[in-house]
Amino acid sequence: MFISSLRSKIVDVSLVLFEKYGFHGVTVNQIIREAGTSKGGFYHHFTSKDELLYVIHDTFITYVIEKATKARDIYKSPTKKLQAILTDFVKVFDLYKPHITVFYQENIYLKPQYDQLIKKKRDKFKEIIKTVIVEGKQCGEFRATIDEDITTMAILGIVNWTYKWYDPAGKKTIADIAHIYIDLILHAILDVKTLLSPAYNTLLIQRDIL
Repeated sequence: MFISSLRSKIVDVSLVLFEKYGFHGVTVNQIIREAGTSKGGFYHHFTSKDELLYVIHDTFITYVIEKATKARDIYKSPTKKLQAILTDFVKVFDLYKPHITVFYQENIYLKPQYDQLIKKKRDKFKEIIKTVIVEGKQCGEFRATIDEDITTMAILGIVNWTYKWYDPAGKKTIADIAHIYIDLILHAILDVKTLLSPAYNTLLIQRDIL
């Protein structure tokens, strides 16, 4: 319990410091001083400051992959799968806002071995979305004419940009934002017969679970 608590504290302190001073503007000594630990405590959990930066990135990427995999396995309808994936994908910008801010600000400093690990996970998440889109085209829920690669990248681009403007204290909650994204994306890719079908609403996960 104490080990995981210290690890979390080191990460939390590092998020604040990295966001304020940048990755290269922060030393291990600053981190351990702010975290109230020793170098031994730091190196017990992280081999280096580089690994710490990787862990910050890995935390939220792992979250979205786990949620996307679960949604893919639970639901039969590609529409439901995509809606569930998007719901959790958008949530990450609220749950892990500091992690994501530091990721986009400092990711150029990732060592090659860590950058490759992150890229592999990002590609895995992208592939899950693409697979759902292909499945939706094959079963007729999604328009047959959409390009699965470009559509996947468009979805990632729309949602990923949230980190630039999302304000937890703003007028729209993260659930509101997720609902708007889902509405826009589904109306862009659903087959017209699906959109006009009386059964369309039964394909959707109720908004109150967001």
